Amino acid sequence: MKNKVLIITYYWPPAGGPGVQRWLKFVKYLPEFGIEPIVYCPENPNYPIMDESLVNEISDTITILKQPISEPYGLASLFSKGKSKKISSGVIPKAKKQSLIEKTMLYVRGNFFIPDARKNWIKPSVEFLSNYIKEHQIETVITTGPPHSLHLIGLQLKGRLGIKWLADFRDPWTTIGYHKDLKLTNSSKAKHIDLEKKVLNAADEIIVTSNHTKNEFQTKTKQPISVITNGYDSHSVRVDTKDEHFTLSHIGSLLSERNPVILWEILSELIKENSAFSEAFKLQLIGVVSDDVIESIHNNGLKNHLEVVGYVSHDEALQFQMKSQLLLLIEIDSEDTKAIIAAKVFEYLISETPILAIGPEDADVEQIIKSTNTGTYFNYKQKAELKSQLLNYFEAFQSNTLKVNAIGLQPYSRKALTEKLAGLLNRV
Repeated sequence: MKNKVLIITYYWPPAGGPGVQRWLKFVKYLPEFGIEPIVYCPENPNYPIMDESLVNEISDTITILKQPISEPYGLASLFSKGKSKKISSGVIPKAKKQSLIEKTMLYVRGNFFIPDARKNWIKPSVEFLSNYIKEHQIETVITTGPPHSLHLIGLQLKGRLGIKWLADFRDPWTTIGYHKDLKLTNSSKAKHIDLEKKVLNAADEIIVTSNHTKNEFQTKTKQPISVITNGYDSHSVRVDTKDEHFTLSHIGSLLSERNPVILWEILSELIKENSAFSEAFKLQLIGVVSDDVIESIHNNGLKNHLEVVGYVSHDEALQFQMKSQLLLLIEIDSEDTKAIIAAKVFEYLISETPILAIGPEDADVEQIIKSTNTGTYFNYKQKAELKSQLLNYFEAFQSNTLKVNAIGLQPYSRKALTEKLAGLLNRV
């Protein structure tokens, strides 16, 4: 008889993007460790990114519960469909470039939908799940956020039924970078802090994806906190040859603030100084890219070297990773982003393609890249060192010696991480 665990998630196939991968893979492997996952997700969600191919990864034996959700993005799209979709996908223009509609949308989103735009799903979900949990004798519930509204479902179920509850934070709550863009009033900020405190102190176990988030939460709660990072899964995607160009590829969203001007300047210099580099170089962006980033790239004379592919399926993203000569990893230069370990990092690790990473000093992802010998990491003050390393990579490309000798990857496999999760579930 397997132990049952109810997993409450907003992102589930056919949703695309990194938010769906974590629990799709946990659900895939939990039965191997004697745990039966039951998934609860929205029936009619407003996913900004879709990837129908991920539906094929769901086992027919998994119980999936769905209930309707009411979200504000449909109403917002009546005023501006394009701007509504961009904001819902996380692309927030710089403040000085925001239109009146965008400023209004951000203010309303930040101050009338606390903790987030999925708050209307809390009450009906608690009513439905309270009956389901009792009827099916479920003892353990997991909520995963963002959206952090889902943790409030767990909080209320814990209060009503006394179930065991694990709160999984894929990103921090009140210190997440985009909170600064939501035009929060002091009252709204206080509400977020209060809700975060209630969740952190009521959950039986807290799961986070980075050591920095663990350290932050340890100042806010005495409850046990475990780090379970995102990871990689085995796949059958193969490529015959690498790209013939010296291709530097970024897979994933490049939002307005994630704009490494230092890199665009270096690439511009190398193109002017080195004709062979200029002839071979290509910058490839796969995913959602903000207009601010495109403008910055063009302003540095890189327009003729740029290819913007847009969003692709998960398997196609894996192909781009494996065909590229270098993989670009960018994080905002901020104290708040030291805790961010993008989900794509772990697929980068097994792509057999070197990683070139730029971010804040002492970030968690820096340690992962260095300990696995999968690339190089620079902070925003290391312009000369970054330029020198790019030239080294290019010379290795020219001599056909640009390779990766990765070590210590196994702990980041989805199966190994699920075994760690199963251990938590058996302990709580």
